[in-house]
Amino acid sequence: MYCPNCKGKNIGKIGNQQYYCWNCFIELSLENEVLDVHQVEEDGTLSSLNDLYSEDERTLHM
Repeated sequence: MYCPNCKGKNIGKIGNQQYYCWNCFIELSLENEVLDVHQVEEDGTLSSLNDLYSEDERTLHM
């Protein structure tokens, strides 16, 4: 798996189907082979970044 934002592979698992990119500090959730990309705000809430990437960019290719 790689980060759709920075293209890095420094991804850590933080929960069931939830991952975190240690390079650019975004949270990734996997559902049906498609990543949901979120920015973690200062107050701990998540803001969706899905509109910045096409579904193809967010789809896992095995």
